[in-house]
Amino acid sequence: MRLVQVTVPSGKRETVRAALEDEGVDYVFTEETSGREYAAVAYVPLPTNAVEPVLKTLREAGIDESTYTVVLDAQTVVSQDFEQLEERYAEEENSERIARQELVTGAKDLVPSLQNYLVLTVVSAVIATAGLLLDSPAVVVGSMVIAPLIGPAIAASVGTVVVDDELFARAVRLQVLGVVVSIASAAAFAWFVKTVHLIPPFTDVTAIPEVRERLAPDFLSLAVAVGAGVAGALSLTAGVSAALVGVMIAVALIPPAATVGIGIAWGQPTVSLGSSVLVLVNLLSINLAALVVLWYSGYRPTSWLQLDDARGATLRRVGVLVVAIVLLSVFLGGVTYDSFQGAQTEEEIRAAANATLTDVGSAQLLDIRVERSNDVIFRNPESVVVTVGVTTADPPPLADRLDAAIEAVTDDPVRTEIQYVRVERA
Repeated sequence: MRLVQVTVPSGKRETVRAALEDEGVDYVFTEETSGREYAAVAYVPLPTNAVEPVLKTLREAGIDESTYTVVLDAQTVVSQDFEQLEERYAEEENSERIARQELVTGAKDLVPSLQNYLVLTVVSAVIATAGLLLDSPAVVVGSMVIAPLIGPAIAASVGTVVVDDELFARAVRLQVLGVVVSIASAAAFAWFVKTVHLIPPFTDVTAIPEVRERLAPDFLSLAVAVGAGVAGALSLTAGVSAALVGVMIAVALIPPAATVGIGIAWGQPTVSLGSSVLVLVNLLSINLAALVVLWYSGYRPTSWLQLDDARGATLRRVGVLVVAIVLLSVFLGGVTYDSFQGAQTEEEIRAAANATLTDVGSAQLLDIRVERSNDVIFRNPESVVVTVGVTTADPPPLADRLDAAIEAVTDDPVRTEIQYVRVERA
């Protein structure tokens, strides 16, 4: 619930009183003695989703944007009439929807000062890089908590739907700056770690699980970004804390940006390529999802003269975002298809190995590990490690037979390694 305080201009007292009576809300007037410009202050307790329609009625009564209007968060209102008012507005959709004015203020509050934004971005990128190189999910999560990326992402969408070009431009600049700074910070820190040998210089970063899982993003990564954008917009429209949602948005941006920096520091373009696509598609998807949610929630400019501008700007920016995401999704689709093909090939290799060992009574297949090339997509099997359990002291010669069966599946030369494990059966 909210408490709205409105200064009533001289000569408008009865007009405002009539407007509030028409809305059927409780109010209290206090005399204003600070000057001749204002005659009174109206105090109006309202349900959260009633603020915007009441402010609209007051604007029509002559309370324009130049009049002081303060919206406060009210913890409790004890009144039987207010309970009835809550019941009336609870029947409407979006009962927790905040007013447009609160939305804009909330979006601006989410955008920190430039100095704090840069410092927090650098710190979060450095911590994320350390967590990736240490293969520590806990450290990576810690970097997300302090990342200040939710503000610009949501503010850009708010600026679009309410035609606040200044807010939109600042938010876009901060998003671009945040991505560039996070990648540069990660690259500089990773280069320092490599140069001073804080980790072994021969370390293959693609073998680190936390790094490897961000090298080849698929369509599931897109779902994470869209979900983060939807949650961020809904948290703002409901007037609740966006801290946890900010972590979700950071999940989609900070670790991939740190992976790009690691690839730059190690001089491995394939590491940076996949992660760069992941950063871009996540950033665009967050903005698209937030923009669609805010427009669908009914947020518009206060002036009807700006409605066409808002609609046109929203459609143009949605179109640009959709086209960019579709183009980047070609890469995600290739990775997804490659993952499916890899899983299918591995299953066929397992079936071929099982068929080969069927007539060998003293051997059984225990495990198969397929090692694929380090390409971002279209990764072909390079070697296969087959673990065979045997019951005799002298294992049967299986390398040539298994190699031939596996190469018949892959249609390419593959290095086959057989590991024998002595087993006993009871």
